[in-house]
Amino acid sequence: MSTLNTIGLDAKKSEELSNKLNDLLANYTLFYQNVRGYHWNVKGENFFELHVKFEELYNNLFLKIDEIAERILTLGHTPNHKSSEYLKTSEISETKEVNDGFKAVANILNALQTLLTKQRVILNLSGEIDDEGTNSMMSDYIREQEKLVWMYSAFLDK
Repeated sequence: MSTLNTIGLDAKKSEELSNKLNDLLANYTLFYQNVRGYHWNVKGENFFELHVKFEELYNNLFLKIDEIAERILTLGHTPNHKSSEYLKTSEISETKEVNDGFKAVANILNALQTLLTKQRVILNLSGEIDDEGTNSMMSDYIREQEKLVWMYSAFLDK
C-alpha cells in the first residue's frame, strides 16, 4: 500500500491537513453567515459604507469556502458540509448583535484573527509535506487578510 495520496503527498499528513482544513471550513462558514447578517442588518451613519464593505467581504468568504472544500477533496478527503458540525467545531460563533456597525467591524477583526492563526498552522503543516497547493492558498489568504485587518482597524480608530 502506498504511503502517498493521488497527488504524491504523504497520505497520513494529508489526512491531518484535511482535518485542519475542515476546521477552517467550519470557521469560514460561520464567519460568512455572520457577515451576511451584518450586511443585511447594519444601521446608522455608516450604513452605506459598511453595507458595501460587508457585501465585498461575504462574497470573498463565499469563494474561499468553496476553495477550501475543493482543496480537501484534492487531498483525497471529504469536506464537512453539516451546519450542526460547524456549530460544534467552529471557534467563531454565531453573532447575536448585527445592527451596530462598529461592533460588527470589531467582530470581523476577531474572526480574522482566528482565521489567521488557523491558516498559519495549516501553512506550516503544508510546508512540512511540500504541499505547494495548500501552502500557496494559505499564503494568499494570510496576505489578503492582514491587509483587511489594517483597513478594518483603521475604520475603528477615530
